[in-house]
Amino acid sequence: MCFGLNTGAKRIRPNSLFLTRILLTVLASMGSAAKVNAQAIIANTDTEHSYQQIIYKAADLAKQPFVNHEASIPDELRSMGYQQYRSIRFQGEKALWKDEANFEVQLFHPGFLYKQPVRINEIITDNVVNIPFSSDLFRYDGKGINLTSGSQSTLDFSGFRIHYPLNNENYKDELIAFQGASYFRPLGPSLQYGVSARGLAIDTAEPSGEEFPYFKEFWLTKPTPMANNMVIYALLDSASVTGAYRFELLPGIPTKIKIRADLFPRRAIKKLGIAPLTSMFFYGENKVSHIDDFRPEVHDSDGLLVATNNNEWIWRPLSNPLQLHASSFLVTNPAGFGLLQRDKDFTNYQDMEALYHRRPSVWIEPQGKPWGKGRVELVEIPTYNETNDNIVAYWIPEKVALPGQQQSFEYMLSIIDQPATTIMGKVVQTRIGWGGVTGEDNPPPKRQRLFIVDFADWPENLVPKQVNVSAKLDFNNAQIMDLQTVLLPDGKTWRASFKLLPENNSPVDMRLYLSSHNQRLTETWSYVWYPESLNE
Repeated sequence: MCFGLNTGAKRIRPNSLFLTRILLTVLASMGSAAKVNAQAIIANTDTEHSYQQIIYKAADLAKQPFVNHEASIPDELRSMGYQQYRSIRFQGEKALWKDEANFEVQLFHPGFLYKQPVRINEIITDNVVNIPFSSDLFRYDGKGINLTSGSQSTLDFSGFRIHYPLNNENYKDELIAFQGASYFRPLGPSLQYGVSARGLAIDTAEPSGEEFPYFKEFWLTKPTPMANNMVIYALLDSASVTGAYRFELLPGIPTKIKIRADLFPRRAIKKLGIAPLTSMFFYGENKVSHIDDFRPEVHDSDGLLVATNNNEWIWRPLSNPLQLHASSFLVTNPAGFGLLQRDKDFTNYQDMEALYHRRPSVWIEPQGKPWGKGRVELVEIPTYNETNDNIVAYWIPEKVALPGQQQSFEYMLSIIDQPATTIMGKVVQTRIGWGGVTGEDNPPPKRQRLFIVDFADWPENLVPKQVNVSAKLDFNNAQIMDLQTVLLPDGKTWRASFKLLPENNSPVDMRLYLSSHNQRLTETWSYVWYPESLNE
């Protein structure tokens, strides 16, 4: 899903082939939401009071049948392509709160993929004002776009982005963009857009198809002139669920977003994905096939990190499978999870256009009431290019969401370099190759693989020097040979290596960490090897 198409980005980033088809269907079929009176939400200096009214609104909406109107936008907007849509640009000098606060708001035009109308309101002290659509806010550089006053009266925006002096006080950078379904994409200082977040995921990777709830209305609370935080309220709707959301933006190092979601199911939901994250992984150092590309690696994120409530940190390197794969990490009251771009070395990407070494990492940390029993699920979807977001991660509560039962979640979303951990080594590299030697008399089969897992990034340079560092490896459905550890020449990196021979065509699930004198030294490397990966 692409965000901020008017930002000058050179490539569209639709969702993966699987997700895109569903999303295009959803966006095409979602219509103009029934207009609601903005004054129904009474602004109040007590933000909790204002948010409670959004909750009432979501609860009432859940009692009504879902209405899926066809978007009433002109044909020239409905049928336009990406380049034509990009030619419509918001006029920055007309930004909401221009020169009145640290935060400014620019609005997104409807059209292209974004046919779903989004009603946007402004809260100023004790007044709520709807921001009506007007073509006067935009510059139309493309041809064939001629909006009449009559057509404009039926239009709403497709989303918005917020600017803030993120890198220096003299320029307001893009901080966050809300556009498309319930997607939003935040930034931290000196970072490029990469991984994105969503308000909610429903039935992701299910055979029945994924449902994409959407934010149909926003209320933007005008900050005081020197404020460094801002509050946004949102109303979510879909065939299965409604929801009230509160976002408190806290830009800085790191940028944080404090989020509360109150959900009201219309039906029993099989898979309710809380705090979903979406990213792209085309290939990395763990690729097993040749890719004709000058760049060593191409990805927005290179791994999923899960922190349990007993202080175990689990690192799962991402992959680009031949078939859709879903993996689960059972965890009660998770301490956190996120999609990380752990590799920040430009030399490992060599891309001066995409700047993959500057893509953000996003960390989800539950707040308030414990989330209880559930699982973190990782979905990896095949992709044949870097334009598709093919990675999704979210938390699924064990308790099924039933109609009439409100579910509430609070969490902090952080744009980070690395989350703080109390353990020592981190996984910095996973490499896979044939487990034989070229030219040997009786070479092993191709399906015998050599795994290389490197651990480094030790806090305060506490690199274990002792020779009795060992690797603890758990596995299934395979023979494991030559498990060993060695300190690399840099004096900082410990390498674990082993050979794996699958017993059949079943996936091989592995967990590995380093220890010394029965004391854990590293996070847990978790990986699933699929023999099908070699069937190309």
